[in-house]
Amino acid sequence: MISLQLPEQLASQRLLIRRLRYEDAEEIFYAYASKPEATRFVSWPTHTSIADTKSFLRYAVASWKCETDFAFGVRLKSDSRLIGGFGVVNDNGKLQIGYVFSPSHWGNGYASEACLCVMDVLRIQAGVYRIQSFVDVENEASARVLVKSGFIEEARLSRWFRFVNQGNEPKDCILFRLPLS
Repeated sequence: MISLQLPEQLASQRLLIRRLRYEDAEEIFYAYASKPEATRFVSWPTHTSIADTKSFLRYAVASWKCETDFAFGVRLKSDSRLIGGFGVVNDNGKLQIGYVFSPSHWGNGYASEACLCVMDVLRIQAGVYRIQSFVDVENEASARVLVKSGFIEEARLSRWFRFVNQGNEPKDCILFRLPLS
């Protein structure tokens, strides 16, 4: 297994990107996890209670220790408010990234800023041979974030992924990868 040496906290110009903790449950729930407009394009169901968020955090803490899934909260430096989440799944050196942000903070460049910050750390990890992400073709905003962050479109995949918050019907997706050389 390729081991990642990720710091528990990263910082960009406006953001703190910090390993999620149990204490973050209410902020996660109210910022984005319970908001259908925020969770429309994610792979996990919209949280209907803080218990759902606490269950996710139990998984997140255990997965970090196993070095298989690294979950970060994204906070504003100015007031330490949680505005989003960023995840990195490690499949033995092939990394899958994803992010979600509070709708009240969309359109401010925070997703691109967080993505660029995390990519700076991921691209120098020993043993990493691929960094990728995919989006629903309808998620144009997320596709723009990936392109701004240096990812390139690799493929368009017909009926490729079932998004649980979109009726679980297979959706067309775009696969992106970050060039590493």
